[in-house]
Amino acid sequence: MTPSRRGLLCAGLGAGAGLVSAGGAAIPVARAETCERPPVGGDWSCDPGALRAAASDFGRIIARTPRAVHRPSSRADIAALLRWASTHGANVSARGQGHSIYGRSLAENGIVIDMSAMSAIGEIRPDRVVVEAGATWGAVLDATLAHGLTPPVLTNYLGLSIGGTIAIGGIGGASSAHGLQTDNVLELDVVTGGGQELTCSPSAHPDLFDAVRGGLGKCGIVTRATLRLVRAPTQVRRFQLFYPDLATLMADQRRALAERRFDQLQGAVIPDPAGGWRYQLEGAVFRDGATSAGDGAVLDGLSDMRHAAVIAGSTYRDDAHSFAKLRQLLTSNSQWFHPQPWLLTFLRGSNALSVARAVLDGLTGADVGPFGRVTCYPMSTTAVRTRQARLPDEPIVFPFNLIRIPASDDPASAERMVAQNRALYDRIRAAGGILYPVSAMPMSSRDWQDHFGPAWQPLRDAMQRYDPANILTPGYDLRDRT
Repeated sequence: MTPSRRGLLCAGLGAGAGLVSAGGAAIPVARAETCERPPVGGDWSCDPGALRAAASDFGRIIARTPRAVHRPSSRADIAALLRWASTHGANVSARGQGHSIYGRSLAENGIVIDMSAMSAIGEIRPDRVVVEAGATWGAVLDATLAHGLTPPVLTNYLGLSIGGTIAIGGIGGASSAHGLQTDNVLELDVVTGGGQELTCSPSAHPDLFDAVRGGLGKCGIVTRATLRLVRAPTQVRRFQLFYPDLATLMADQRRALAERRFDQLQGAVIPDPAGGWRYQLEGAVFRDGATSAGDGAVLDGLSDMRHAAVIAGSTYRDDAHSFAKLRQLLTSNSQWFHPQPWLLTFLRGSNALSVARAVLDGLTGADVGPFGRVTCYPMSTTAVRTRQARLPDEPIVFPFNLIRIPASDDPASAERMVAQNRALYDRIRAAGGILYPVSAMPMSSRDWQDHFGPAWQPLRDAMQRYDPANILTPGYDLRDRT
């Protein structure tokens, strides 16, 4: 970087800077009065409050202060900024709802693009909807349900932005039937790292379409997406079944998947207040109208502890928004604002039981917190077609995630959990497992190249083509070290 560029990027960082704390570390905040604005539209801020908000994310483990926050009102605003940034060596990250958990949506001394104003939901057709990238899945669902429609795959938490999940993949309880959320995207409007405004799809700029979906935001910023829709059920029958051990749980999960007993199939290992773990299958059956089959066919032959089963019905909308109740509880007791050192992986179906059991043997309830859990359930890979989405090369894989919600706001405990995540990931990777790339742990550029495997070369070529200055999403270090 030339001295003049570095001086521009560091403007306002000096002895009089304010401080913001994240994960126990104090970091400087640029003073607004020294901020220089490039020739771009939209709102531009170096206000300490805006920088403080953009310096951390949901994980609250990593803190990186930007030099400015840009709030665009159009794709053209973003394009103008990226053209300027690519010639001035300024790193840029797009921020939707800020739900990254290890600083990967942050931009130290760079520019954070706040996408929240770009949240419009356009025309809803029988098979699709066009939405801006800053919209949340919850807002999209509410709009499409008014027409009796739904995206086929929803994440458990609907407060995530469309653009954020497209950059990662997006997994949900219906992924066995419909793939990832990125598999249900029909078209994307993208601004590349060089500031080009392009529309891509399987037939238009297909290399960009493949690189952006699951490409960690390294080739372009999604500004608008056309999403596939399907008919929405009206009612959901949800089954929570409990098991005496992990082996029995996983056997019933496999049977339920093979026999397609549920429209959504998930499961978890949950801390038992009395000590040890509780093993839970969670399935949902979609129903329409007053007529529906009974529960017997769903439960017949399963080996759960039937006396402990919890079975209830609700509307499809209420069921989809059910995580909001947990968030409300965690917000009320401040745990939503604690560090969130999550680890998300996929295990090979062929050895999932032995690997999961070995990991659980080394954990206690304190490692995930009283409201945390270890999610573990089988998923068919047949419907997953996103090139950059890495899964073990087997017909069945197990999402295996440590959803840690620590009981205290203790930086030392969070650091210990991050170190434990890395050790567990190394063990899981040695057993053929693969990371879901939002996890809270350090990853080197070599780690990321190993993660992408055969998909690395196409992604590398796309990065060189669409972001030659390497300014996008610096939280993911994908620099080619070969």
